[in-house]
Amino acid sequence: MNKNSLRISIAMCTFNGAHYLGEQLASIASQTRPPDELVVCDDVSSDSSVDIVKDFASRSTFPVRLLSNEQRLGSTRNFEKAVRECSGEIIALADQDDVWHPEKLELIESSLARRPEAGLVFSDADIVDENLQPTGRRMWHEVGFRERQKDLIRKGRGLQVLLLCCSVTGATMTFRSCFRDLVLPIPENVPMIHDGWIALMIAAIAEVDFIDQPLILYRQHSEQQIGAPNAQALEVSIKSMKALKEAAGRIHSYDGLVQIIETVKRRLTEREVAPEWQRSSDYLESWLEHVRIRMNLPTGVLARAGAVLKEFLAWRYHRYASGTTSAAKDQIYGTSH
Repeated sequence: MNKNSLRISIAMCTFNGAHYLGEQLASIASQTRPPDELVVCDDVSSDSSVDIVKDFASRSTFPVRLLSNEQRLGSTRNFEKAVRECSGEIIALADQDDVWHPEKLELIESSLARRPEAGLVFSDADIVDENLQPTGRRMWHEVGFRERQKDLIRKGRGLQVLLLCCSVTGATMTFRSCFRDLVLPIPENVPMIHDGWIALMIAAIAEVDFIDQPLILYRQHSEQQIGAPNAQALEVSIKSMKALKEAAGRIHSYDGLVQIIETVKRRLTEREVAPEWQRSSDYLESWLEHVRIRMNLPTGVLARAGAVLKEFLAWRYHRYASGTTSAAKDQIYGTSH
């Protein structure tokens, strides 16, 4: 391995994942750029997950550390524990039921080495069924990460993208460990799960990068906590689409957005990362003002025209929403939409 390479840790959480765990571990072992360590935190599994990890560790060419919780922590706190235990310069998150493409870590390392200003990199994912058969869908398409969002990230506006919609799936995410103390602990009072929070906090003070191709097979099955929407199965689709959008923070209520912005600002202040974050703080404060104005628009169509026009001319509908479309909806429907 090149002496100038970045040290890579993988943080994986397991909980009764024996059915698919072996395939995920095999895909990690098959990486063209092996990890420097794999940290597995098991959350009191009652199946053979622990034995599978132990067997894998006994044959692995890289160090594997298995930590078994005495009491169940839940997925978020278990991920926190795994992340804290990683010793690498960059930390890749891994789910127990996916399968990685062989070049995943190699491409991630190249991306972060090429862009030292980037604190986080993520990729797309192929959505497959429980037997790894293709569904013909991609994760970015399902969560609304399109060319506009890509262009904004290229322009250094990742914070804007990640506040409006969480395009980062944790299983595709890798970030620099120097941001660990900023993102942990993950707050419990915001309508986001761990991957959305981590990505958002890092985007507040660093660049975000993406690899424009799928690097994992994202397995969708009945036992997972959050899956990608499946338009081909209506009964599952309604539940999974709602779960994905809510958990990923793709559509926030005004109250939820205020809560997220205030929590981000508070964390930045507590961690004393100024002056690096001052530009983000001003940006977040302006966004907060815009949201509060939209929350309190007058009920009458004519009465609210002035407020909507003022925000539109200040270009804040374009910076913090969907431009003319959002302004038109506010003018027609008010805050009820």
